[in-house]
Amino acid sequence: MTSFEEELARSGSIVFTNRGVSMMPLLRQNRDLMVIEKKGASRCKKYDVILFKRGEKYVLHRILKVRERDYYVAGDNCRKGESVKESQILGILTQVVRDGKTVTPEDPAYRRYVRLWCGLYPLRMGLFFLRDGARHVARRAKKLLKRN
Repeated sequence: MTSFEEELARSGSIVFTNRGVSMMPLLRQNRDLMVIEKKGASRCKKYDVILFKRGEKYVLHRILKVRERDYYVAGDNCRKGESVKESQILGILTQVVRDGKTVTPEDPAYRRYVRLWCGLYPLRMGLFFLRDGARHVARRAKKLLKRN
């Protein structure tokens, strides 16, 4: 089995399905196909979805801010972001195949999704905070009920 780095170096692109939910609703786990192309010499742009390596793990997240020395990225379904250096980036998402239909970042519907989803980032963070707080309260209540 070859690594993503080896396959990108050999063929210039990789096609696979994702594992994880960090890029929902754009990508559905084990259902949608992604096409990742090897990153070129130019800098990435805001809203590009990049494949990078964090330690031994491969991560696919969206660039929310291009900074001088790095990028600030987060998954579409994540509360927290992180910094990624240029040297960590392996490739850029160029296509998603969902239910047999191919979507590219240039498609008008994709561009609307990105503007809406990323524009609502602060609101989504508040909603995630409330959701996680409600889950915490529900778990605590369940534990208390089990004791009685």
